[in-house]
Amino acid sequence: MTTLRELARHLGLSPATVSRALNGFPEVGQATRARVLAASETLNYTPNVTAKRLATGKSGMVGLVFRTLPGYTIDPHFADFLASLSEALADSRIDLVFHVASAEDQLSHYRRFVKDGVVDGMILSAPEPDDARIALMESRNLPFVVHGRGTEDAGYAYFDIDNAGAFRAATTLLVELGHRRIAFLNGSERLGFARQRRGAYDAVLASRGLRTPQRFVVHGEMTEETGYAAAAAMLAEPVAQRPSAFICSSTLQALGVMRAAAEAGLTIGSELSIISHDDVLPHLRSENFAPPLTVTRAPIRNAGPALAQMIMARMDDVAPARLQRIEKADLIVRASTGRVPKWGEEAWTH
Repeated sequence: MTTLRELARHLGLSPATVSRALNGFPEVGQATRARVLAASETLNYTPNVTAKRLATGKSGMVGLVFRTLPGYTIDPHFADFLASLSEALADSRIDLVFHVASAEDQLSHYRRFVKDGVVDGMILSAPEPDDARIALMESRNLPFVVHGRGTEDAGYAYFDIDNAGAFRAATTLLVELGHRRIAFLNGSERLGFARQRRGAYDAVLASRGLRTPQRFVVHGEMTEETGYAAAAAMLAEPVAQRPSAFICSSTLQALGVMRAAAEAGLTIGSELSIISHDDVLPHLRSENFAPPLTVTRAPIRNAGPALAQMIMARMDDVAPARLQRIEKADLIVRASTGRVPKWGEEAWTH
């Protein structure tokens, strides 16, 4: 392996000049920097990470707080995102340092990251409209990027999907299939993405003169058990009052709805329709459900590489306004949706 001194000798430059060129110091001219970079690639030079960190004053580490669900289980959506993020950062020789915390205890972990000064930036996930974590990062001038938006007009760097567009399309499809009693299983109502999805659902129904009883809109953790419990209660209602369709914020919730439908003796697609948002979790393929699930599709793994690039740009002082990306979600219609059954043609009466 070529050393820094050997590279400098090959170029006829001092080791200090070569080091400054490799680390982007402004006093090194563009022509010299280009020459050094070309030679380092030709000679297969790999910089000493510790030396680089000493030279730049940066740790080469990015922080993240890993949220656990009640009972200390791991959210599979977040785990898949974490895997793609870690892989993308590693490709750029940046280490991901993460803590595990409950939703209630996250802020104290962010404070610790800021106080200890061991990371060059932070990646936040599942933002709220008035998020104390974001306020903390901004007050300490620590570079950060966010997976999602707490508000539609967020001023920070973020990668998000078009939640409103996705759930507008899902609700519209069901209404056009004749459904008037559409239940909605959503994420926690304090989270930005859940508010965006609920807003789109409400807007479509209002535009068609439809309304939904509050008990048929459920916010909470997006798990199979919460989906099952909510759907089982709704499907136990008298036929004239139960939903003919469900919209779910997660395929995990949709699994629970399918289980409740089976227990109620309802055939999915003809007697009960289901649409879910699909993060494309590798162990839970919506096309393999029975029947295949109609979804709004946006792979959560896409967020990892995008946010890795964004946090590196923020650490290089790229303005947040230049680092805001919204990815479209595709509506994929499959066999879990169909025309409204006769018993579901009327809107809720109470």
